[in-house]
Amino acid sequence: MTTARVRIEPWTDTDLALLRRINTPEMKKHVGGPETEKQLLVRHGRYLDFVPSGLGCMYRIVLLPDDGATEGEASDGAAADGAAADGAAADGGTATGEAVGTVGYGTRTWEGETVHEMGWNVLPGHQGRGIAVTATRAAVAAARREAAHRYLHAFPSVDNPASNAVCAKAGFTLLGETEFEFPPGRFMRSHNWRVDLRASE
Repeated sequence: MTTARVRIEPWTDTDLALLRRINTPEMKKHVGGPETEKQLLVRHGRYLDFVPSGLGCMYRIVLLPDDGATEGEASDGAAADGAAADGAAADGGTATGEAVGTVGYGTRTWEGETVHEMGWNVLPGHQGRGIAVTATRAAVAAARREAAHRYLHAFPSVDNPASNAVCAKAGFTLLGETEFEFPPGRFMRSHNWRVDLRASE
């Protein structure tokens, strides 16, 4: 099966609609369930502030028509050489593709150190096509160029084999299991995956 071609594009105000589509019991079953509308608005505002505040960058994942790759795109498991920034359409898509998920990283304190943390979501109708892996590789590549801190972590639940597989395929190193708090007040058993953003690829 050929991996779908995707591009990652920086988060904009129009991506709130995409965030609402992701906020379902199915999509959020490993992270405590759907958020309230108020919580979604706070999350959306935080994503918009990632770049201005220097804390990270959030992207929408755009599925591209299968008509030949162009600059800034990724296909067949290869990370894109940078994120494109086409204008977003009102329906959450773009002029050249369909928004099918999110990927990005923020900043947190972990074991006394300031690190980046990455997460991703792909809508159910588009899962199983390598989209999450391709988009995550592209976001890691962008983080290598732009992130302020050395280490990038991901903390998928030990009960989430799909997300753990994304970590393994996207170049993260498994450090072991840990007790991870997300959302605040809810603890889960997670795998601690890490990328050294300063290391040679």
